[in-house]
Amino acid sequence: MSNPDPKNLICVASITGAFGVAGEVKLKSFTQEPESCVLYGPLYGQDGALILTPQSHRVMTNHIALKAPEIKTREEAEGLKGTALYVPRDVLPEPDEDDFYYSDLIGLEVKTVSGQRMGKVAAVHEFGAGDMLEIHPPAKATDKQGKPLQSFFHPFTKAAVPKIDLKAGRIIIEIIEAENGRDPNS
Repeated sequence: MSNPDPKNLICVASITGAFGVAGEVKLKSFTQEPESCVLYGPLYGQDGALILTPQSHRVMTNHIALKAPEIKTREEAEGLKGTALYVPRDVLPEPDEDDFYYSDLIGLEVKTVSGQRMGKVAAVHEFGAGDMLEIHPPAKATDKQGKPLQSFFHPFTKAAVPKIDLKAGRIIIEIIEAENGRDPNS
């Protein structure tokens, strides 16, 4: 079996360290159901190279302990700390309506509800208070004073992002100005 195409991989977990002395690794899951990250089959690196073949796992309080035949010692497990783990996109279930894989949003054009081009989605960040889109403005775009536009963060909520059209490659955002540091919707 050949390794998957790196362009079709989605990150589902990362290795946070060793668990125990028998070569298990601790995983931080990025899937909606934490255990799912080990149920999709082999786990690959960003380059498509096989990293782990899940053999058995245990769901712990803040992580998943995973045993894989590729790791035999605690030292080998520790050596993989910080490694991001990916699966091929085609093994994942199709998202429900109004659910998206963040990787599908990267590179989409961003426009406001009034039609102003704002740039493209560069990343989606998960912060404790909510998810944020990182938007990079178009090249050479300037503000009203002629200064180059800077990248910015925009809330990834239904009110702030009323429309996502993956087929058209576009996201429509509603710019909501804060008033005195407070959410105007509260």
